[in-house]
Amino acid sequence: MMAVDTALPQGVALPSRAALTALVLAALAIGGAWVSQLFFGLQPCELCLLERWPYYVGVPLAALAVIAMRGAVATSRNLGGGLGSSGSGTWLLALVALVFLAGAGLGIYHAGVEWHFWEGPSACTGQYAAPASTDDFLKSLEAGPSIRCDEAAIRILGLSLAGWNAVISLLIAAIAVIGVKAARR
Repeated sequence: MMAVDTALPQGVALPSRAALTALVLAALAIGGAWVSQLFFGLQPCELCLLERWPYYVGVPLAALAVIAMRGAVATSRNLGGGLGSSGSGTWLLALVALVFLAGAGLGIYHAGVEWHFWEGPSACTGQYAAPASTDDFLKSLEAGPSIRCDEAAIRILGLSLAGWNAVISLLIAAIAVIGVKAARR
């Protein structure tokens, strides 16, 4: 079996690996969120759901970056086609970095809400207004209990899942930046 480094042209190996690594890490992270919800009953709050959006955007972007990098390999071997050049893959990887930097910001914000450094959205921090009518009260009962954003459901090594999301998002963004810098050399 041929090693990745020898199969890819000079200057494409590291960016391609960075795109693939970002894709795998992001897919594992969002997959873990869904597994914890569907199989372990860990219900997400509003901020948790908001923190998933960078993954919903970033995973397809990272997949496109991987495809574009592979397209660059095909183009460099005169096989034609592919999604484009390593340049398009580099731009996609740069977008991945930006998306996950935003995701890290959301994770930091949510972790700060959990540590009570600042207030979160009133809809999920227990700061509710009294129902205006009996109908409003009955509707709130039908909706079920609200998951609080200011209480960590679980802490692992001292960090809540929001804190771990910030760490993972920063790691994915850093890997993408390394790939972009390597592609520009």
